[in-house]
Amino acid sequence: MKIIQKDFGVSTKDRNQMVDITRQVASIVAQSGISDGDVVVYCPHTTAAITINENADPTVPQDLLLTLAELIPHSNPGYRHCEGNSDSHAKSTLVGCSEQVLIKGGSLVLGTWQAVYFCEFDGPRSRRVSIQVRGE
Repeated sequence: MKIIQKDFGVSTKDRNQMVDITRQVASIVAQSGISDGDVVVYCPHTTAAITINENADPTVPQDLLLTLAELIPHSNPGYRHCEGNSDSHAKSTLVGCSEQVLIKGGSLVLGTWQAVYFCEFDGPRSRRVSIQVRGE
């Protein structure tokens, strides 16, 4: 089994934002030369996340961010963390720090409407995403 690991940067403009990183992930998979296997997309930040969801309608990411904001508001008198980003940590935990995508024929196995997203919950910031491609 061959394993390739790469990182790339993501810059965000808003406090809460979803950035489609599918092209960057697919490019790393293509460059790896791995035809069949999987890729792990990992976010090493405690106030950001990785998810897979629809990319055909740009309102879907907006709706997801709206739902998270309603579930976990930015300010809450019960928050104890002194940095003012308790909501960001909670959102990151709920969404998760990684996703695994299968690779077949050198391409990502994603549904017709699926994309890989970097989710920013404490921006704007410059972030890093780690990719590990595994297979033959």
